[in-house]
Amino acid sequence: MSGFRTLDDMGDIRGLRVLVREDLNVPMTDGNVSDDTRLRATVATLAELADRGAKVFVLAHFGRPKGGADAAMSLRQVVPALAGVLGRDVGFLDGCTADAVGAAAAKVADGSITVLENTRFHAGEEKNDAALVTAMAALGDLYVNDAFSAAHRAHVSTEGLAHVLPAFAGRAMQAELVALEKALGQPEHPVAAVVGGAKVSSKLDVLKHLVTRVDHLIIGGGMANTFLAARGVDVGKSLCEHDLRDTALQILDTAQAANCTVHLPYDVVVAKEFRSNPPVRTVNVHEVAADEMILDVGPAAVEALADVLKTCRTLVWNGPLGAFETPPFDTATVALARTAAALTEAGQLISVAGGGDTVAALNHAGVAGSFSYVSTAGGAFLEWMEGKALPGVEALRK
Repeated sequence: MSGFRTLDDMGDIRGLRVLVREDLNVPMTDGNVSDDTRLRATVATLAELADRGAKVFVLAHFGRPKGGADAAMSLRQVVPALAGVLGRDVGFLDGCTADAVGAAAAKVADGSITVLENTRFHAGEEKNDAALVTAMAALGDLYVNDAFSAAHRAHVSTEGLAHVLPAFAGRAMQAELVALEKALGQPEHPVAAVVGGAKVSSKLDVLKHLVTRVDHLIIGGGMANTFLAARGVDVGKSLCEHDLRDTALQILDTAQAANCTVHLPYDVVVAKEFRSNPPVRTVNVHEVAADEMILDVGPAAVEALADVLKTCRTLVWNGPLGAFETPPFDTATVALARTAAALTEAGQLISVAGGGDTVAALNHAGVAGSFSYVSTAGGAFLEWMEGKALPGVEALRK
């Protein structure tokens, strides 16, 4: 973290107003938070700042209110759940600018935590409007960004404030940046990347970047079908982007030039219909019938991939190998994830994973806690894998 200021660089903050950008965009069911993962990620930063005597004001967005107030997207409804995970009182102010809540903000006590209203209730938030930057910054003396998941957006609360207030990375942001540096910044080689998912088109930039950075690229999911088809394999009625044949071949050529080995499945699990537990066959990729679809990687290929991971020191994982939500097409993802987890626990592998489907798949396999780091960020994690500079991160550099 030598390039970023963290909470360790703040000095004495007792009585100072600290604006903290967190990710409170949590799922709700019947008015209650149904998954508090993102709330738990805020605890280290918010508790430390409050314990050091700062007046902590939490900035966040919730949903997509399109630049106007919407009671259904008020952060007020998240406050009880946040207080629960923090184990302390959390206040709420109905606004996030000095003109709206300045007088009330001036009355909060040292060591308190207060959530401010949804930043996206202001149209200027997503436009990184200079006037809104000024109005929001007037509430604080210092700024902390603890929301890597929103760091790919150049908004007022994620990037603009970092240019007008002394800016620091929170503990969750710090952990994320350290993990990502170990994974692709300055990794231990050999490096493997698992990239899965439905469509190549959604991860073109990821694939193009990774083949120049990793030693082994493992492609799974529907994406693998596109590459198999590009190599002349008849994939039956599998999900496949046949129009991307030339692009797939270009990626394979780039990988070969960069000495990156691309691993595609050579045995697969197929079915004639996509539903839970249909009749299935495990076949060589050249034996897929015209009325069958590939829905998972086969056991022989998974065993070979496990052997690849055993030779590696670093793993980056984004996306499942098969249609893991529908049994039995979770088998390959679970098996390889458990291999990666075991290697990590044995100290042989640094494993970093991210993306919504990936987190769900690792939780399904029961190994999310065994990876070196699992990022809950979606778009930001993907853009990082594409090699893009993230505005919210770049603004924190010393």
